[in-house]
Amino acid sequence: MTRTALLLVDIQNDYFEGGLWPLHQMDRVTHTAAGILAKARKTGRQVIHVLHEGASDAPFFRPGTQGAKIHDSVVPVSGETVVLKHRPNSFHETELLDILRKTGVTRVQIIGAMAQMCIDATARAARDFGFEVEVVADAVAAKSVVWNGHNVSASDVHAAFMASLSGTYATVVPHAKEAS
Repeated sequence: MTRTALLLVDIQNDYFEGGLWPLHQMDRVTHTAAGILAKARKTGRQVIHVLHEGASDAPFFRPGTQGAKIHDSVVPVSGETVVLKHRPNSFHETELLDILRKTGVTRVQIIGAMAQMCIDATARAARDFGFEVEVVADAVAAKSVVWNGHNVSASDVHAAFMASLSGTYATVVPHAKEAS
């Protein structure tokens, strides 16, 4: 029997306008994520919030700051687990794997930020640990980058990472309405 957990990764204030590291269309992404979260809560699916904290001199997600807090639109409620991490991979030196295994989870649905960092690292690790993985593309945010003098738009970064995860590491569904 498949038991699915919803992982909300790094939906934190610093990723929104006015934060220290705003992402492209984060409000839209979070609106979609909030809808997925509401559905998970309604159906009784296990919900796990992943919270990233950097060092005190990090460019964003500094401990104890408003920017490091989970955004109000997806704030955990009683009974929902919060996993604290310090690296992009949500499994690295956290209790996430133990939590999923102890509760019999075989499939994870991943949403949040950033496509090119924590979503990618977490999805790949989840698959390596034997979980079925689903990523909901319109509930994942990305940030533009510059590489070798080439400006890569957030939309192109997002598409490249969704494409690279699709098939081998995850089932990437384009829209929340298609997500289970």
